[in-house]
Parts: sequence; structure tokens; C-alpha cells
Amino acid sequence: MTARAGTGPLRRLVVLRHAKSAWPEGVPDHDRPLAPRGLRDAPAAGRALAEADLLPDLCLCSTAVRARRTWELASAQWGTPPPVRHDPRVYAADVPDLLAVVRETRPQVETLLLVGHNPGLEDLVLELAGDGLNGTLEQVREKFPTSALAVLSWYGPAWQTLAPGSALLTAVMVPRGRKKAA
Repeated sequence: MTARAGTGPLRRLVVLRHAKSAWPEGVPDHDRPLAPRGLRDAPAAGRALAEADLLPDLCLCSTAVRARRTWELASAQWGTPPPVRHDPRVYAADVPDLLAVVRETRPQVETLLLVGHNPGLEDLVLELAGDGLNGTLEQVREKFPTSALAVLSWYGPAWQTLAPGSALLTAVMVPRGRKKAA
């Protein structure tokens, strides 16, 4: 099974749900930091992307503190991180809003990383995936936890042509960092 044949290069949309966040009292949702587990898992997500040869050409990231910090820790695992665009529309976005942001991506970008939040990201993955490999669709339907990565592949001349059901869900990963020994 492959991504649906089309014209243009193979494109990959890598979706990363922010790492586990803390819930400090009195802190607005947008400003919540990462929890200790999130501080461990975000770098693991960066390593997983590097090991899978999925380093992006561009990152679109929510402006929420937990998403920005996830991006910082993940991309610190790479030699030279790609450009990042912090977009307030990614925060608390639904599928139409997320798809609109993704479709603005320049055609030169072949691998795009989207760092954001649920339920929007999970819904986006399920909306775009026409099919999945090795039970990936079922895995996302069951749960798309913090630090989860989903890889959608498709062929197209430009991001504007990405449509519901047009991509193949090729991988789902949930990288976890190790607790330090006491």
C-alpha cells in the first residue's frame, strides 16, 4: 500500500501532539508549561523523528507555551533545526482551521511538522488518512496521547491540494523519555 498516486513529489505531514503539560493553579491554559514527563518525552520525540529520517523542512507550531517548549526540546536533538512558524491559529484549532494553515505551506516544503493540540490533531489525522498501514488508523482512533507522532504521506504539486482521505497514514509513534535514576 502506498500514498495515493498523484502528480508532484511525495509529501509528508508529521503531526506531533505537544508533550505532557502541567496544570499549575491560576495559570491560563495557553501558558501551561510542560510537566516533568513532558520535559523527558519531547526530546525523545525529536530523536524518534531523526531516527525515522523524518526531519521536517518547516515546522508550524501552536503559540501555546507547552507546544513551543515541545518544539524547542524536540528540535534541539537535531544538528540544524528547520525554520519554525508559531501560528496562533493552531492553538485550540479544529480540522478546517488546521487544514487551512497547512495549505498555506509553500510548495518547496516536502516534509512539514505540525505541533499542536488535541482533539484537533487527532481529528485532522483521521480526516486526512484515506488508509493506514499496520493498524495505524486503529491506533489513532483508540488514543492519540501526548508526544504522539503521526506521519501522513501523499503525492501532490502543492499543499493546497491536500484533501480529506488523500493521504496514507504510514506511521504512528509515541516516544517516551526515561526517568532519571534517583
